[in-house]
Amino acid sequence: MSQAVLHVDSVSKSYGALKALNEVSLSVARGEFVALLGPNGAGKSTLFQLLTGLFVPDTGRIEIDTHDLRRQGSQALAALGVVFQQSTLDLDLTVRANLRFHARLHGMGRAARERIDAELERIGLVEQANSPVRALSGGNRRKVEVARALLHQPALLLMDEPTVGLDPASRRALLEYVHELRAGRGLGVLWATHLVDEVEDADRVIVLHKGRRLAAATPDALCGQAGTANLAGAFLTLTGETPRTQEGVVS
Repeated sequence: MSQAVLHVDSVSKSYGALKALNEVSLSVARGEFVALLGPNGAGKSTLFQLLTGLFVPDTGRIEIDTHDLRRQGSQALAALGVVFQQSTLDLDLTVRANLRFHARLHGMGRAARERIDAELERIGLVEQANSPVRALSGGNRRKVEVARALLHQPALLLMDEPTVGLDPASRRALLEYVHELRAGRGLGVLWATHLVDEVEDADRVIVLHKGRRLAAATPDALCGQAGTANLAGAFLTLTGETPRTQEGVVS
């Protein structure tokens, strides 16, 4: 395995009596697409809040691109790109203005324009660059968020339930695009979802349930460990939860 860009070592987080995460460990390597699969309430959002520095773990250690998040916060977060579940684009600004704002936050200076143009070309939105974001489809808005997250050339991309609200074609297009990114750029990706059909092409699947890591393996190995023919069955066996797809419950 190539160099790890994320190490999470025995991380726990409680909110009062609620143990949101309990001794969770995981890693992501350069060029690896890791799917974090769990039902709503599994602890995925809490983990992402810790990874992005919004909260501090009660115990454990988080390292991003060799930088300890607690002791070297600025360096660790500089190596991180994030697409949150809820859109954080300014709908009234143009696509280009949204990207410029992010570039200024990262102090990118003269490199900003060239990188913005390159990302717009990659996502096929050059002609819409001066359109307000609210004029774009949901799928294209997500692509702008991915482009924004990559402007500062991070080593790790976090995707938090990124297909919520997208139609099936847009979901598939976004998944394919992110897989291309991790292969083409050697980018580590941690993709959080509760939809089992989004993890079938992952390099590894980490199953999170009630704050605990239940399994971490390739999709095929996960099915083998659970003794099931498919990932939906493995998910049910491991968690006792009925798996879901974007279209609904897997029968």
